[in-house]
Amino acid sequence: MKKQLFSVVLVVVVAVVAVYLIYLWGFCRIYVAPGQMAVVTAKSGDAPTTGTLLVECGQKGIWRDVLPEGRYFLDPVMHDVKIVPAINIPLGKVGIVTSKVGKPLAPGEIIAPDKSYQGVWRDVLGPGVYRLNPEGYQVDVVDAINIPFGYVGVVTAQTGKPAQSGEFAQPGEKGVLKDILQPGLYYINPRAYQVNVIEIGMNQVSMTGREGSVIEVKNRIEAASDALSEMSFNTLNNQLQNRQEMLKSDKSLRGNMPAPQVARASKRRVMGAVSGAVATTTPETPDMIYSIGSFVEFPSRDGFKIMMDMTVEFELLPEHISRIYMFYGDLPQVVAKIILPQILSASRLKGSSYKAQDFIMGEGRETFQNNLRNELVVAMKEKSIVIHNAIIRNVTIPQNILKPIQDASLAVEQNLTNYSLQETAKIEAELNTQTSLIEQKRREIEQETQKMMAEIAAKRQQAVRLIGAETELEVAKLQLERSKIDAKRNKLKGETEVKVAFLRNNETAQGAEMKAQALGESGIMTDLELVDKLNPNLKLQVIYAGNGTMWTDLKSGAVSIKK
Repeated sequence: MKKQLFSVVLVVVVAVVAVYLIYLWGFCRIYVAPGQMAVVTAKSGDAPTTGTLLVECGQKGIWRDVLPEGRYFLDPVMHDVKIVPAINIPLGKVGIVTSKVGKPLAPGEIIAPDKSYQGVWRDVLGPGVYRLNPEGYQVDVVDAINIPFGYVGVVTAQTGKPAQSGEFAQPGEKGVLKDILQPGLYYINPRAYQVNVIEIGMNQVSMTGREGSVIEVKNRIEAASDALSEMSFNTLNNQLQNRQEMLKSDKSLRGNMPAPQVARASKRRVMGAVSGAVATTTPETPDMIYSIGSFVEFPSRDGFKIMMDMTVEFELLPEHISRIYMFYGDLPQVVAKIILPQILSASRLKGSSYKAQDFIMGEGRETFQNNLRNELVVAMKEKSIVIHNAIIRNVTIPQNILKPIQDASLAVEQNLTNYSLQETAKIEAELNTQTSLIEQKRREIEQETQKMMAEIAAKRQQAVRLIGAETELEVAKLQLERSKIDAKRNKLKGETEVKVAFLRNNETAQGAEMKAQALGESGIMTDLELVDKLNPNLKLQVIYAGNGTMWTDLKSGAVSIKK
């Protein structure tokens, strides 16, 4: 009975486990694919604080943390799960996060001090994949700030305590920052910092006085890729729209620039700035054009009205850009408020000291142009603007004074031309004379050269012969000296040989004499000489047989003499 009961219980347990596993795998399993995230809402758990939008795991409500990619098991009865795409920030974009949860901001604030507050985060999300709960955080994807080549970015902090008047904003203050952004890509929160892109390098202000007269500020874009070119185009286009809005709202600029418009620029090819980049075609780039519709106009010293076209080349240096922007504003405002009034003022001041005819004659115009340029250089230097050139093109003078001056000038020029023709004829005659003299001199020089060459050749041959004779004489002298030396050598050799023979024979005789004296008798000496002359191979045997006997074996001691 117990065994049967145990079997029944075991079957029931196995069945319950099997049902649970089937329920868990078939109904509770949640799969979050790559690039997605899951937002979980718990229907049970601890009650959160009243007004809380996102709760922690284990509490009732929307969980703060989302589930990343992977496999999870949640009871569908107690949990609602919503799978949404993860937040993907592509290259060249930033994500601006607006938090719906946290402590409320102080009145007037728009940027959250940190992530524990509601509102816009100061830090942005750079390129990448992020998983923020969309129920509590809103992410707006916008373009990053791209500063093209030929431009810098002036940064203005949008939040904080206002900086002191005429001073750059310090950290935490609202106002223009001293440090500028060099060309490049920056991930900056546009709601916390406003970036104005301003041209540096050479720019021109042209006043033609014709219908549609303009001040032109040429934009320049150079990028290493199509993506960066597109971003640069968007940055400059936004800056253009800001300038147009500024012109519409600023009444002080309407008198000088009433009709802002955009000139369409042709597509340009630019070379890549990165190794390996090739020439690419940029998008159409807008050029800023502001209509002014007036000449540079002033009275001359003799009371005539002078009007002229003028172009002024100026440059804004990067180290002065932020200060110029803080005091005067964007480039169009600098042109309208500073450069244009200074051009008109300096032109009237300098031009009123010249007569009308001075603007017709080349020297007078050049002097006026140089003086005007120097005046603008000094005046603009105080405002940190560099003036490179002031160019005068067309000068309009009343016809009643222009024609007599032109006629007089033509007469003077005609006289100068005739005088020049006469001088030219004299110079040509003098040139012909000098040419004949040159030809004569050339021939004289050729003859003198040939004569000198012959003399040099004769002297060379004479020197060679003289050297040969002197060499032969020296050789004869050497041979004579050699003969004398040979004679002395032969004489010394003969005398030496005689002396040697004499000394040798004399010593031999003295030796024989001394040997004879030593032996005492002459016969003994002779016998010794005989013995010395015997054959050294001769052997003698002497046999002693007793007292008074001696045998000599002459036969066995004989030595055969070879003939």
